[in-house]
Amino acid sequence: MAAGDVVLGENQYGKAECRLVRIDREVARHRITDLTVTSQLRGDFEACHTDGDNSQVVATDTQKNTLYAFARDGVGAPEELLLRLAEHFTTGFPWVVGGRWEAQQHSWDRVEVDGAPHDHSFVRTGRETRTALVQRDGDEVFVLAGLRDLTVLKSTGSEFHGFPRDRYTTLPETDDRILATDVTAWWRYAELPDGPGGFDATYAAVRDLLLATFAEVHSLALQQTIFAMGKAVLDAFPGIAEVRLSCPNNHHFLVDLEPFGLDNPGEVFFAADRPYGLIQATVQREGEARKPRAWATVAGFA
Repeated sequence: MAAGDVVLGENQYGKAECRLVRIDREVARHRITDLTVTSQLRGDFEACHTDGDNSQVVATDTQKNTLYAFARDGVGAPEELLLRLAEHFTTGFPWVVGGRWEAQQHSWDRVEVDGAPHDHSFVRTGRETRTALVQRDGDEVFVLAGLRDLTVLKSTGSEFHGFPRDRYTTLPETDDRILATDVTAWWRYAELPDGPGGFDATYAAVRDLLLATFAEVHSLALQQTIFAMGKAVLDAFPGIAEVRLSCPNNHHFLVDLEPFGLDNPGEVFFAADRPYGLIQATVQREGEARKPRAWATVAGFA
C-alpha cells in the first residue's frame, strides 16, 4: 500500500443492548437479576469490511446467544459475567484479540404484603443504574464499575460565591442554596476484589460512600463536592486506581412571590432542567500510571 491509500482503521462490532433477566429459584425466596448487556469484538475483521468475506465474523446473534447460555449457569456480579464473556471470545476465536463488554443493572425491590417482603413479587425501583465495563486487548484487561442517574439533593449546606464578574454576569452570590445533581461515576480497578461477592460488596460500599460524602461535605462549589467524593473512594479502597465523575448542576431558583403579596423564606423553588452546569473531574493518585485505553469508549469523559 502507498501513502494516501484508503485503509481500514480501528473497528469493533457486536450485539448491543441484549436484555437479560435471570431468576434464581434454588430457594423459595427468588432473586432477580436484570441486565442490559452489550458485546463488541475487536480483531482481524478486515476482509469482511473490504471484501465481504465473513469467514472470521462471529455473528452478533452468536454473541447474544452466548450471553444467554452463560446466564444458565448463573450471572453473579455484572463484572464477573463480562469477564467470562471476554475470556470466552478471546480464547475461543484466535483472530479475536480483544473487545468491549458493558452491562447496566436495573434495580428491583420486593413487593411488601402486610409489611413483609414477598418471596417472588418485585417492583421496579427509581434507583440509580449500576454499570460495568470490561475492555480486553490481548492479555491486557481493564475493569470499570460505576453508576449513573444517582439523583441527590441537599436543601442547605451549599454555597457559591467569590467567582469573577464581568458585564455579562447576572448570577447572584449565595451562602445558602439547594445543591442537586444526577451523579454518574466510574471507577477503575487496579486490583480486582477478592472472593465471591467482592464486586457486589465493593459497589455497595462505594455507593454508600459517595452518598455520605455528598451529604457531609459543606459545599462551596459542586467541583469541591465531587472531588471530595472521589477522594473518599480512593482513600477507602486501595484497589481502585481512579474515579471519574460527571455531575450536572440541577439548578433550583427561588420563586419571586412578592407579586402575590407573599414572602419566600427559602421554601418555594422552580426546578430548571436546562440549561445546566456540567461538572466533570478525574480523581487519581499522584504517580499512579494512567490507563487511557481503559476509558477509550466511555462517553462523556476525555
